[in-house]
Amino acid sequence: MRSPRRCSRNACPRQAVATLTYVYNESTAVVGPLAAFAEPHTYDLCEQHARSLTAPRGWDVVRHEGEFEPPPPTTDDLVALAEAVREAARPVAPRPPQDAQDPHPHPQNPPTGRRGHLRVIPPNH
Repeated sequence: MRSPRRCSRNACPRQAVATLTYVYNESTAVVGPLAAFAEPHTYDLCEQHARSLTAPRGWDVVRHEGEFEPPPPTTDDLVALAEAVREAARPVAPRPPQDAQDPHPHPQNPPTGRRGHLRVIPPNH
């Protein structure tokens, strides 16, 4: 499951609600609502950091004046959550007892399994 985007500031655990973009050729820092996707050269900020951001001397800050709202959950988030709940609810198959003489038996056709979009591939012998 995808976790919500977090503030880019070091050690800040809060959820991002704004995006900071620098416009270098105009010496401007722009703080606006959270972008739909995380992009290179932009920074996600929580509300506290978005409101308190300062720019270097000689730079301007253009800041969104409205409320910063956390993004609503997307259908991708809801589908991922449902799949995680289904996976956790699946019963675990009991393991067969290991042979006492060989603590690491290697069956001829080892089983493969699926976990969500991942597939377990047995090691080569």
